[in-house]
Amino acid sequence: MSDPDPAADPETVAADCGVVDCAVGDRVDGVATVTIRRPAARNALNAQVREELTAVLAAVEAPDSGVRVVVLTGADEAKAFVAGADVGELRERDMLEQRRASERPRVYETVADLRQPVIARLNGHALGGGCELAQACDVRIAHERAKLGQPEINLGIIPGGGGTQRLVRLVGEGQAMKLILSGELVDAAEADEIGLVDEVHGDGAFDDRVYELAASMADKSPVALEYAKTAVRAASRMGLDEGLDYESELFVGLFATADKDEGIDAFFEDREPEWEGR
Repeated sequence: MSDPDPAADPETVAADCGVVDCAVGDRVDGVATVTIRRPAARNALNAQVREELTAVLAAVEAPDSGVRVVVLTGADEAKAFVAGADVGELRERDMLEQRRASERPRVYETVADLRQPVIARLNGHALGGGCELAQACDVRIAHERAKLGQPEINLGIIPGGGGTQRLVRLVGEGQAMKLILSGELVDAAEADEIGLVDEVHGDGAFDDRVYELAASMADKSPVALEYAKTAVRAASRMGLDEGLDYESELFVGLFATADKDEGIDAFFEDREPEWEGR
């Protein structure tokens, strides 16, 4: 793709992409659905996907994008969220090339650090890099047909997109060791049981629940959403005392916002708040 216009809206940026789509407000106002679309490769992550996804998410994060929540998913026709990294690319790289490709921020950090909440709509398999991409999201809702895992060990490598770190924080060291060292896949029900996903639904409720949750988030103050996400993310990166101090600073900072006053006034006046996002 050509270099995106930093002032362009997410849909305009996505229109210049070959494998990443973006639709804002098609299901819920303020919610952007970002779709990876490589059905022939089961939505595998290659350089083009990473570049285009990064560009679209940069446009999503722009202050005037109007996006309050992101739903990240894979094209349904691929029957996958993301089936993994592009193994052909991995085979062609030597150590120096992979070191350059592994420099942060990568697409995983781009997703994790996005100012808006990101819901992973796991419509099918999320394996290897796809499982790591899901782990970088804030909430994971899986279709009952989905399977998840870190099968890199079967290729003589290990997870390199954050799986050895984020997975431990989600499911604990024992479950992470089991998945990473065996390369075994788990179905959606087991993923839910161990905490790798947050909810599992079948055809009748899957999309309804994804967008119901997205709507409930999008209805909140954008600045409060950003601060809340930042505070919760800090819990896995800081000690307790440091984290409590950080939470307190963020909490106090919200008292300088118009949205804090609007939220409390709306509560007392028994009406819906009209957020300004500042």
